[in-house]
Amino acid sequence: MCGIFAYLNYNVSRERRYILEVLLNGLRRLEYRGYDSSGIAVDADLPPPSSASAYAGAPPLVYRQEGKIENLVRSVYSEVDEKNVNLDAAFSVHAGIAHTRWATHGVPAPRNSHPQSSGAGDEFLVVHNGIITNYEVLKETLIRHGFTFESDTDTEVIPKLAKFVFDKAHDEEGDVTFSQVVNEVMRQLEGAYALIFKSPHYPNELIACKRGSTLILGVNELSGQNSGKSFHDVKALTANGKPKELFFSSDLCAIVEHTKNYLAIEDNEIVHIKDGSVSILKFDHDKEKPASVKRALSVLEMEVEQIKKGSYDHFMQKEIHEQPHSLTTTMRGRLKDGGVLLGGLKEHLKTIRRSRRVVFIGCGTSYNAALAARTFVEELTGIPVTMEVASDLLDRQGPIYREDTAVFVSQSGETADTLLALDYALENGALCVGITNTVGSTLSRRTHCGIHINAGCEIGVASTKAYTSQIVVMAMLALAIGSDQISTQPRREAIISGLLSLPSNASEVLKLDSEMKELASSLVDSESLLVFGRGYNYATALEGALKVKEVALMHSEGMLAGEMKHGPLALVDENLPIIVIATRDACFSKQQSVIQQLLSRKGRLIIICSKGDASAVYPSGSCRVIEVPKVADCLQPVINIIPLQLLAYHLTVLRGFDVDQPRNLAKSVTTQ
Repeated sequence: MCGIFAYLNYNVSRERRYILEVLLNGLRRLEYRGYDSSGIAVDADLPPPSSASAYAGAPPLVYRQEGKIENLVRSVYSEVDEKNVNLDAAFSVHAGIAHTRWATHGVPAPRNSHPQSSGAGDEFLVVHNGIITNYEVLKETLIRHGFTFESDTDTEVIPKLAKFVFDKAHDEEGDVTFSQVVNEVMRQLEGAYALIFKSPHYPNELIACKRGSTLILGVNELSGQNSGKSFHDVKALTANGKPKELFFSSDLCAIVEHTKNYLAIEDNEIVHIKDGSVSILKFDHDKEKPASVKRALSVLEMEVEQIKKGSYDHFMQKEIHEQPHSLTTTMRGRLKDGGVLLGGLKEHLKTIRRSRRVVFIGCGTSYNAALAARTFVEELTGIPVTMEVASDLLDRQGPIYREDTAVFVSQSGETADTLLALDYALENGALCVGITNTVGSTLSRRTHCGIHINAGCEIGVASTKAYTSQIVVMAMLALAIGSDQISTQPRREAIISGLLSLPSNASEVLKLDSEMKELASSLVDSESLLVFGRGYNYATALEGALKVKEVALMHSEGMLAGEMKHGPLALVDENLPIIVIATRDACFSKQQSVIQQLLSRKGRLIIICSKGDASAVYPSGSCRVIEVPKVADCLQPVINIIPLQLLAYHLTVLRGFDVDQPRNLAKSVTTQ
């Protein structure tokens, strides 16, 4: 969804040109989240002392543009030339904010882009990720008080509300602090949001606050004395007057090139940067004044190389080919002495084993990964497993019991529907387990326990390596829960052996890249694609079809092969390409039957089978067959999905679409 970035330099001279580039590059790092417009705000030069000014600081320069960030870059430098803005002007202290917008209220257009303004003079500017659910009521109230609105967004009520609070406080009490203004604004807002406020009334200050949406604070001490250490209190660290750079971001990917010292801001916290010092207050709706809190910085375990494409043309391509490595890091330190060690679950395993059932909850690719794991979780634990799409669970208010273990799967850990389902499960007393790729995410903080998949930063909107790592984590989860059962020990040992060989098998299947590119060229003009799977590979069919529709923008459907004769068979003809997943498992003979029925109706088949099985799935040899390495049946979905990921990638390139930022999609879906 939307991306937020802010940069404040303190006691270190930075030219306006440098500040602009830091802000614009921060937005580039957030591009993968999905967006349709962008904007930034920096300070103009201070007016002469003799001139009358409505506020203490320099007036802001606000730039907003529809389309790609490079459109914004061109617009900024064009306006800079037109208005003779001095890019060489240096600031020892300066606060700038930036934003990428994914439209929810109002079409993509400069007037709907952020920063949104309080009105003439830009006395308050706000960048926002999330949705304000009561904005219509607030808007009507503000209109009655004389405010006029220029955009169609829900966000515009926030800076106007800040100005209303500021003006009212000045009329009644005189001075009011920036944090007091924001505290009162938060009191009026309903919904999910992460916000950053900038105001010339409070020069060189920034305030951030959040409720539901992710927001990160990054601290770069330029003296270097604190590099690589953990700190007891962020305020004590920053209140030393030393040169430093401070950052706010929706994502760690945007700050890793500047610093590894960060803090994940908690819900209802107000983070105030003033005079180079960071103060953190805790908003409480029932209290007039927020309480001050102490927070420690963490050290980010991520390298800059992870957010660069390297020798690859696209992030999706890079992440597909990284899977041997990502699978290795997912398992590193967790498979020991013939068993599984999951530190995040250690204290809760007995409770999980006593569960009435396990409920997997997710959306999109994460749901598919959980579906791929369902069968072997049931097999190894003996506990019934049910599947829930997060939004549907909320719509139905489906039953969740105290005796349930609810497992929430989310690559970002910020998926709005999944987090709302988590709230619902917590209210109903279930033990909540989180599986996510993002350290410090809301999901990882609010669940009782969990597992990080450690797949590494995933930039491409279409998830690839996170999907396979999620399946592996859930396999290890099943092994850990079922480790007390003697009857399944041989099966567990076979699966552990299969896990250890997965990275090498993933490397082997990646050698099909050129073959999948050739297949893609034969399908490039097709209008539709069907993918049939069953058993462990029903999820593979769903996920493979999802990848094709996400990035190649081709209609594709993943279908349960057992349902073929209940409708889908009517679609089969010599023109419709159909992929059938028929690797060796308990359903192999049934898939052989499916293949014969499709061929008898002149189906245009592409068959994915285990190595050496080509003649078994189609003896006549005229069918397109993709052979993949054979692994333990429950782990086969990890291998089988890789050719489909490659197919989706090459189809997208050949069809001329954007691989890493598909139309209308966002990496982290932070609104319902």
